[in-house]
Amino acid sequence: MGKNLTKRSEDYSKWYNELVVKADLAENSGVRGCMVIKPYGYAIWEKMQAELDRMFKETGHENAYFPLFIPKSYLSREADHVEGFAKECAVVTHYRLKNAEDGSGIVVDPEARLEEELIVRPTSETIIWDTYKKWVQSYRDLPIKINQWANVVRWEMRTRLFLRTAEFLWQEGHTAHATREEAVEEAELMMNIYAEFAEKFMGVPVIKGVKSESERFAGAVETYCIEALMQDGKALQAGTSHFLGQNFAKAFDVKYANKEGQQEYVWATSWGVSTRLMGALVMTHSDDNGLVLPPNLAPIQVVIVPIYKGEEQLQAISEKVKGLVAALRAKGISVKFDDRDTQKPGWKFNEYELKGVPVRIAMGMRDLENGTYEVARRDTLEKETVPADAVVEKITGLLEDIQERIFNKALEYRDTHITEVNSFEEFKSVLEDKGGFISAHWDGTPETEDKIKDLTKATIRCIPLDQVVEEGVCVYSGKPSKGRVLFAKAY
Repeated sequence: MGKNLTKRSEDYSKWYNELVVKADLAENSGVRGCMVIKPYGYAIWEKMQAELDRMFKETGHENAYFPLFIPKSYLSREADHVEGFAKECAVVTHYRLKNAEDGSGIVVDPEARLEEELIVRPTSETIIWDTYKKWVQSYRDLPIKINQWANVVRWEMRTRLFLRTAEFLWQEGHTAHATREEAVEEAELMMNIYAEFAEKFMGVPVIKGVKSESERFAGAVETYCIEALMQDGKALQAGTSHFLGQNFAKAFDVKYANKEGQQEYVWATSWGVSTRLMGALVMTHSDDNGLVLPPNLAPIQVVIVPIYKGEEQLQAISEKVKGLVAALRAKGISVKFDDRDTQKPGWKFNEYELKGVPVRIAMGMRDLENGTYEVARRDTLEKETVPADAVVEKITGLLEDIQERIFNKALEYRDTHITEVNSFEEFKSVLEDKGGFISAHWDGTPETEDKIKDLTKATIRCIPLDQVVEEGVCVYSGKPSKGRVLFAKAY
């Protein structure tokens, strides 16, 4: 199974595209801009879902489901929201097809035009807040803390598997609260949950912050975010959590009676992560040999490959391996014993290296006689011979070490690619020659932000939550600045 991957140093974008396809994560579909997520890729997404879903429920959230279609009039109720999504909406105008009279095929029936067009959801704030109006009468009905796992459509013209597709999978949380303080606390909580998930399970270090006004979610008062850095020096927004104020409550007239019986508008949040996290996972850890998966999200954590000649040797190895498989599974470790006779061991080694399986065990007749296993780790490609009576403990420790090591490797790369600059010439030089996050003073105006974006394609990725108040001058305009923000080119 020849990998023949383009090297990252030669063409990072081509390397990524080839790896996603060759590692069996996803492929392009017959619908332009949409992808087929293949079983191996979907298995990783399922593990992401399971961990996030657990974290959501542990913090008091419940899952529900809302319609895929949204009446057009709903979107127009919140001005900033509709402006932010109008150019990305897919619109349903008819509800029936018919055979063409000339026999040329199927056509849209002009008699079946909808009275009101329906929008295929780009996000669900409007349909959910129309629903919340029915659910909320009193302070006793609050808070509402709902999440849904769903697909959305945003009509992208330039697409890339996982990173930017017309249809993608995600979760979107939508909560309603009695007070501003509760809603802000919720938005910050979800940002922290996303950060914990990214770092603990994905092994991806992130910077927590808030977006500039022009980068906020359409209709939000404040957008909290986690930003990650990929190996090519570009940033990737890994998750966002929005404090929506009372904008949607006012647009959909969602009020509650407080304890004094007075009517007040509800306070809102929304938050989400998507299959874009799959792209982040690939780009943060993988190498020129293929995927490098964090053990905490790998569908197969350990693969065992027998090396044998003939059915008798395979049977002997299989009998020996049964106990190891049972012992590992008893510790919650996912194991695959690959006894396929259609491929040779070398081909299998190559396949599992490409697919990023964290630990590979090989066993031949000599290992069987000596009571040993050959154990290889995917992140460093190091191999060692381990006694059978120590192999379970060894693998358990290896998985923990690999998870920690790939996080620390990514953290070191991120930290060495945050560069402070004090002039626009220095800004442009670092952006071109080194990449990564650029820490620079900004005067706080959207005009300066837009100008820097026009000239360099770099955007303000976030205003870090731990930003130090530091008097300075804007790197572009020379006007006063109260602190540094992080710029970068981004996906």
